[in-house]
Amino acid sequence: MIEETNTEYERTVLIGLITPLQDEATSKEYMDELEFLAYTAGGEVYKRFYQRLDVPNPKTFIGSGKLEEVREYVVENDIDTAIFDDELSPAQQKNIERILECKVVDRTNLILDIFAQRAKTSYARTQVELAQYEYMLPRLAGMWTHLERQRGGIGMRGPGEREIETDRRIVRDRIALLKERLRKIDRQMEVQRGNRGSLVRVALVGYTNVGKSTLMNVLSKSDVFAEDKLFATLDTTVRKVVIGNLPFLLTDTVGFIRKLPTQLVESFKGTLDEVREADLLLHVVDISHPSFEHHIESVNLVLKEINAAEKPTLMVFNKIDAYKHEEIKEDDLTTERNTTHYTLSEWQQTWMARADGDAIFISALNKENIEEFREMVYKRVKEIHVTRFPYNDFLFDYYDEEE
Repeated sequence: MIEETNTEYERTVLIGLITPLQDEATSKEYMDELEFLAYTAGGEVYKRFYQRLDVPNPKTFIGSGKLEEVREYVVENDIDTAIFDDELSPAQQKNIERILECKVVDRTNLILDIFAQRAKTSYARTQVELAQYEYMLPRLAGMWTHLERQRGGIGMRGPGEREIETDRRIVRDRIALLKERLRKIDRQMEVQRGNRGSLVRVALVGYTNVGKSTLMNVLSKSDVFAEDKLFATLDTTVRKVVIGNLPFLLTDTVGFIRKLPTQLVESFKGTLDEVREADLLLHVVDISHPSFEHHIESVNLVLKEINAAEKPTLMVFNKIDAYKHEEIKEDDLTTERNTTHYTLSEWQQTWMARADGDAIFISALNKENIEEFREMVYKRVKEIHVTRFPYNDFLFDYYDEEE
């Protein structure tokens, strides 16, 4: 299932909808993210196509006229892959491929492909393979278009139909095998978590590519892989960190994303146990990203899905070195001021400074405000540790005095 990363860039186009529930600005944000996903997967985007529709076309997702426009561009520019910003039904994908005569990939398949490239450990590869097979199962019929007998009817019954059913059984058996394998690994990981003793557990959570791995390297002085691409980290990494004389466990987890495929949420539940069992969450946010508030909502939604939304949380607004605000010229009397015009100091005076628990603004890359961040983490971990071991309180009082 998992293939090696292709070093050559595929020529791609992106297709998205503007609907009553997804306005033009939101659609552009999603397409910006989709382009970054395509780049991460090894694609080069040549053009974006948008269409306004109340609801997606049940047969071809977009209208026939727009699809013909896409087809002409695909032929003229030798495009390899058409990427759709939403999940396509098996019938839609089959119909679109027949018209465009190129590879058709939806957002879910694209994310699964990136996960397949990034998975390094046996556990991560098993999780991704399970998600891939669950995505593939309802689409098997479309993969047998060369066996026309699958359609049924007079003269259309026979080996083709049986072969598809055989493949479905093989895939279902594989899914069952992978689920059992994951259950065994999850039990082993549960034992490992139990063997870590009663150290306070802190988990880094956040949208993908917000700098969690960079921040972990700064705090733990380790060398966790970090890259300016989406989903650079798939495998859960746990490090023992000591601030002052206070040790705790720090976990780096997989990044979240909007429209995260349900197959991946299910497959990665074992990995997300590290988040569920954490005593403190460090919610890392890329404040330089224009959609960072939407990213916060997406992460909170996933935390709610895994029953971790009520955990003590420290909001960490990262990448302040890259933050830029839009300016309004003095003679511009038509532009209405909004949050895009906020300076960093103005953001610090908004709801962020009054978020549940503490909040801090840092640059993990340039180590700006890192000492203040370490002190804040120390204070929060100490509160949890002393509650668990009240007889150790005097040790930390002594350390605080020394500081």
